[in-house]
Order: sequence, then C-alpha cells, then structure tokens
Amino acid sequence: MSKLRFHALEPLRFPLINRFYKSFYPAGKAKKDEVIWVGEQNGSIICCVRFKQFEQYQLLTGMLVHPEKRSAGIARQLLRASEEQIIKLPCFCFAFSYLEKLYVKAGFETIPDNDLPEPLESRIRRYRQSGKDLIPMRYKH
Repeated sequence: MSKLRFHALEPLRFPLINRFYKSFYPAGKAKKDEVIWVGEQNGSIICCVRFKQFEQYQLLTGMLVHPEKRSAGIARQLLRASEEQIIKLPCFCFAFSYLEKLYVKAGFETIPDNDLPEPLESRIRRYRQSGKDLIPMRYKH
C-alpha cells in the first residue's frame, strides 16, 4: 500500500471532490470559494475536508474519509496535515457528537453555542433543528 499524500486541492481538480461526496456523502457539496484539503493514495482521493472562509474566521466542514479506509487514523492525519490552513484564521467546526474525541485530539475544544460568531450560531441551530447531533468546537493554538 502506497503512502498517503495530503495537500490543498488544485482548482482544476475541483469536480473530483463533488464526485467523491456524491459517492459517499451526498449531502456534502464543495463550493468554489472554499479551501479544500485532500488525502490521496495511488492517485485516488480517499479523504477530504473543506474550509469555508469568512472575513474574521473559518469553518471546517465536510470532512469525509472513504468508508473502506475509516478507523485507520486517516481523519486525524488529514487534520494534522491541514494545520497550516487551520491556523490561518480562527477555526470553528460542528462535530457530530461521536467524533468529539477525534477533534479534541486534533487540538479543538468544545465551546458553548454563544461563543460562536453569530452567523455560525444561527447555522448550528438550523442544523440541529434538522435532526443533526452537533457540538460546536474551536481550534485552540
């Protein structure tokens, strides 16, 4: 098995990410104004994470690992590899409750909803109303 290679996605390869989401997480959809990091093995994308940019902060979103590669520490490796992006601006994420420990190990801390910037606070409320069990988190340096 060849080594994983992590890097920011080149804009020309953007359509590959939405194909990857369509295959394994149909609700996920990358947007062209996001910064996207991927992990590739043998020329195939096996994981990705997106960073939605705001003026003063960013939201880590849409992290996905190929189902056959889960529980192998790849998500943790992807977060470590994308740290140069994570530290550019204050970084928040909405973690599914079962993934809270993964994000804590990667340097995030659980925060109360009212510690989120207002646009993110209203967004997490909407997501929860649709039935998602999410925890607000912030990267701590």
